[in-house]
Amino acid sequence: MKVMIFDVGGTEIKYSVMDDAMNRYESGSIPTPSDSQPHFLETLAQLYRPHRDEVDGIALSLPGFIDAEHGVVRGGGAPSIIYNIGTPVGPRLAELCGCKVWIENDGKAAAIAELQRGALQGCSNAAVFVIGTGVGGGLIINGQLVRGRDFTAGEYSFMNTNADAWSDGKKSMACQCSTSALLDAYRVRKQLPADVPMNGRLFFDAANAGEPEALEVLEAFCMAVDVQIYNLSVLLDLEKVAIGGGISGQPLLIETLDRVYEEKILKGHPFSEEQARSLPRPEIVPCAFHNEANQIGALVSYLNAFYPQK
Repeated sequence: MKVMIFDVGGTEIKYSVMDDAMNRYESGSIPTPSDSQPHFLETLAQLYRPHRDEVDGIALSLPGFIDAEHGVVRGGGAPSIIYNIGTPVGPRLAELCGCKVWIENDGKAAAIAELQRGALQGCSNAAVFVIGTGVGGGLIINGQLVRGRDFTAGEYSFMNTNADAWSDGKKSMACQCSTSALLDAYRVRKQLPADVPMNGRLFFDAANAGEPEALEVLEAFCMAVDVQIYNLSVLLDLEKVAIGGGISGQPLLIETLDRVYEEKILKGHPFSEEQARSLPRPEIVPCAFHNEANQIGALVSYLNAFYPQK
């Protein structure tokens, strides 16, 4: 059985046709329409129609506070698709395409993928951090994804990292622990003009080559992420934290997160290293599906909803 999968981001829609064994038959990407929901839905429908006779339905991953059961975007999401807030995106797309549709928050989709098919299989308590433009993800408690009453569990971007700067948006996890934050810090450290291209690949090319400025920025970035991993671990007794997003495919990132946790979080603990080591020490691992976790999770969510026996 094949499913049409859409992974909607603020700037790009990735799409693919996959079967229930995660074999991929087609894939591509297009810009995300930013003008209206009708244009957005029709764009998805146009991609779906050539495949209508070969797929069972549509699995949709997108940012926002998603009521998956009712297919409604309750809030949040990328500014470019704010037109989806408060609307039944799932039912509207199902009516337009004449097929089954299941929608899921992108970060929670990644968590579902890792819990059921990937790096978090067998975990009781765990977390996924999807590091990108912001920081999304999901929380696993007692082997189950936590959604929350208002569907906001795991929306790490909104967490504040500094009580002394509560009103400073730059102290949110989105502005301290995202790929955007990493690249911004590197630009400042290198005094790069705005017109000089910079992305995750270029940054890690520099870091992997041993450039001191890149390694210095990476060290500080990993400390910011590790502090939040520590806080969640103390709160929830996490066994593993899986790191997703495009940069999760960089071994140096995971190695640095693990080393900084050992050298600074544990050995530099404000109480004592002995007390720190008596607390949960989660294993920090990359997501098995890296940047594909959203699509895999959307597929798994679709199968869970319509074909739970699979």
